[in-house]
Amino acid sequence: MNPNEKNGWTPLPHSDADLRRSKEVPDTPQTRAEAYRLAFNDPDFLTRRELRAVRLQLELLKTEMALEERGIRSTVVMFGGARLPEPGGEIWAAKNEEQKKNLSELSRFYREAREFARLCSLYSAEHYYREFVVVTGGGPGVMEAGNRGATDVGAPSIGLNIVLPHEQAPNEYVTPELCFNFHYFAIRKMHFIMRAKAVAVFPGGFGTMDEVFETLTLIQTGRMERVPVLLFGRDFWKGVIDLEFLASQGTISPNDPDLITFVDDAAEAWEVVRAFHE
Repeated sequence: MNPNEKNGWTPLPHSDADLRRSKEVPDTPQTRAEAYRLAFNDPDFLTRRELRAVRLQLELLKTEMALEERGIRSTVVMFGGARLPEPGGEIWAAKNEEQKKNLSELSRFYREAREFARLCSLYSAEHYYREFVVVTGGGPGVMEAGNRGATDVGAPSIGLNIVLPHEQAPNEYVTPELCFNFHYFAIRKMHFIMRAKAVAVFPGGFGTMDEVFETLTLIQTGRMERVPVLLFGRDFWKGVIDLEFLASQGTISPNDPDLITFVDDAAEAWEVVRAFHE
């Protein structure tokens, strides 16, 4: 029953009913005019620049409501490169032999991401898939590995896709009912972090750097509760960021490097998460 219905009586017609009625009219120049369309059923109107605030709210609400209806209370976020191949798979992103060699070596993190997602999902099953549900960006590479690991044990997983010129289409392992698509990076990022109980970061590029530093900034400034931030691949990350150097320069606090934990495999990472939330 609709929450507005009382004793079988609805004070105002529902929008879906009016939408049906709006189509049951004579075909005339007036009814074909854009101005006659109901505002919520007018794509040309909803995509106008002036409606940006409304679209932001819609993107927040659509995913929020779907996850609430599913009973999902917490997640494990998995960030990482779209270009990392499955071990032995096609290295489509390499532009030269050096990149091909490096991506081939990094492909082991596809396997670790898949295994970490499997471990998280086994725990999630004990909580009826309401806690520690795996969430990825929904695309290829590490994201595919994360959703695939959940699928390996029959668990649901979330994909937060975004419209991009390249590299972004839903991978086949995302649970279809939990496969979302975004226009706004900001709202997508909110949904990544809002329910996170752990953030696992695998080797990646600009997008991965953006996500890891934004997470660290939110924790550092107290805008989100502290959770384990796991950086898979000590050698890779030591060559990319040096938080100890920033601390020595005084640009971050001496204890800020402790916000991250370097790990090399899924079992080690899961032990960190388990101990943190024990």
